[in-house]
Amino acid sequence: MRSLLVALALMLVGCVRFQPQPISSTETAARLDARRLDDAGLKKFVEANAPNSLQAWPPVEWDLNSLALVAFYFHPSLEVARAQWRVAQAGVKTAGERPNPTLGLTPGYNFSAASGVSPWMPAINLDVPLETAGKRGKRLDEARHLGESARWNVIAVAWQVRSAVRANLLEYTVSERRVSLLEAQVKAQEQTMQLLRQRQAVGAAAASELTPAQIALSKSQLDLGDAQSQRAESRAKLAESLGISVAALEGVKVAFELSSRPDAELTSAQARDMALRERADICGALAEYAAAEDELRLQIAKQYPDVHVNPGYQFDQGEHKWSVGISLDLPLLNQNRGPIAEAEAKRAERGARFIELQAHVIGEIDRAVAVYDAGQRNLSMLGTLAEAQRAQRESVEQQFKAGVVEQLDVLAAKIESGTASLAELDAQTKLQQALGALDDAVQRPLEVPLSVLKSPLTKKEESK
Repeated sequence: MRSLLVALALMLVGCVRFQPQPISSTETAARLDARRLDDAGLKKFVEANAPNSLQAWPPVEWDLNSLALVAFYFHPSLEVARAQWRVAQAGVKTAGERPNPTLGLTPGYNFSAASGVSPWMPAINLDVPLETAGKRGKRLDEARHLGESARWNVIAVAWQVRSAVRANLLEYTVSERRVSLLEAQVKAQEQTMQLLRQRQAVGAAAASELTPAQIALSKSQLDLGDAQSQRAESRAKLAESLGISVAALEGVKVAFELSSRPDAELTSAQARDMALRERADICGALAEYAAAEDELRLQIAKQYPDVHVNPGYQFDQGEHKWSVGISLDLPLLNQNRGPIAEAEAKRAERGARFIELQAHVIGEIDRAVAVYDAGQRNLSMLGTLAEAQRAQRESVEQQFKAGVVEQLDVLAAKIESGTASLAELDAQTKLQQALGALDDAVQRPLEVPLSVLKSPLTKKEESK
């Protein structure tokens, strides 16, 4: 009995103790607000993942690739995905654990014991469960596949984060460019209105001639106000997609190359075939299907009952008695048919979802390629028109210097050139949006660094 108590005490000493980790919304909000792009931890992260991209720290100008690394470092949705992966990894440990034996103690006392014979007859019984049909291995297989699915989910979330950074960086760059073009447009229209008023004052122009110019000026001023609002909003959206506050972008120069074009491989049939096999969500769906098959194998194995070995000892009124028993459930009323049917249906559902996902990816790629091709043609035409308008403006300016035309003609040519540049900017925006959709549809795996699978934010760095 003494040795039994010692064993129980040792088991209790080895138990894991609860460690509280309270969360304060005030403190976490302060840490989030304190994040900056000159963070030392961020520098180490960028150096580890893009060592050739750093010529100075912090960079003079942040482009898409460098900002994507910022988002991989800071964005909270990635930390959520990594936490879910850690939960799935812990599930592997749980699945591999073997069932504990059960100890039973039955005290007994014989009130009719003969004189001189001990009336005590305590009994100790052990129940040692032995799993059959490889149930533990099947549980482990299922847990490992679920862990693999969670790992792919981290990469899929990283793609979503990068996609949001690209979209918001594009929107911010375009809004800044639009504001610049509209400011020039408004300035030229204001100068036009000033010249027309001067003409009206000397009787060289009627009041009706000012109305179209005034309407055009008012419209441009409204467009400028909208563009300025969009610039402020897109800046806030860019900060959100990076996982930082708007204040962290103060004084930071960001840029998106509007003239960038995809690699030829991006639109190739080989790249599309690779996407149908290697996209993160497709690989994750395959892992989920494999887990469903493992679950079905496990439920089928549960038809076979586990064996329980029951060694026992009893001190019976001065006599030592030992026994060994074997017990098992008899599958007479329940042969696990219900859970087997559920597992079969779940496997069929996972298979259907995988086919649905592949069909969606095929449509997504085909649609993105079609929109991108159309955008290229549209941009080519508008680019030719904008170039012609710029050439016309330069010609009119030369004629004005030569005294052939008036200043109003120069301003009109400048306004027309600005309108063409705005149309060209719209075409560039649509083309880049189509390229972003194509990039997201193909999801070339090598562009997401494997370090996103590990949490780059340590408690020490977060506490700064």
